[in-house]
Amino acid sequence: MKFKNVDKRRLVIVFCAVIMMGFALSFLNRTNLGTDPCTMFNLGMSRLLGIRLGTWQALFNSFLFIFVIIFARNQIGWGTLANMFLVGYSFDFFTWLNDKWIPAGAFDFMWVRILVMVPSLFVFILAASAYMGASLGTSPYDAISYIIADRLKKVPFKVVRICYDLIVCLAGWALGSTLGIVTVIMSFALGPVITWMTENVIDKYIISDK
Repeated sequence: MKFKNVDKRRLVIVFCAVIMMGFALSFLNRTNLGTDPCTMFNLGMSRLLGIRLGTWQALFNSFLFIFVIIFARNQIGWGTLANMFLVGYSFDFFTWLNDKWIPAGAFDFMWVRILVMVPSLFVFILAASAYMGASLGTSPYDAISYIIADRLKKVPFKVVRICYDLIVCLAGWALGSTLGIVTVIMSFALGPVITWMTENVIDKYIISDK
């Protein structure tokens, strides 16, 4: 577990990053071009149960957290708790805020949706990179992929992660969530892009100790 002797700078980065992830997701959801696989599934479940995304995501993460405690305790840290609760509730808050000031029908035009989608996707990936690059624990959803990969030693982690995300995508699609271009991009490219950005941007310029 990663709770002792925590660099306060990294802790601030983690909390800011997960809030920015919720911020970016609130806009990605409005474009109706898809979200990341986990959010896609959680949006479908929250609509099915008639509760807010933040509430369902907290419940779902708490369930997955049981398996993380049992099989991957080394993945737990402040980043785990921040992701479990702040991403979903930040999404709910910014969605409520957007509904207050964005005119109805603003996203009826495809060019508007694409114009919003591109920077929102960039912000989400940058925020996710900062959260993961801080190395203060991973979300239960992410930790499960490590648990599976650890037990399928002959299968590369990238393959496990892509298959894992695709299965979750299918579940989200079955629940009525949008399977769009953003979902496809994140399913295949989020891992490699986050790795590149963590090594070349986050580590060097944001959380560098130099």
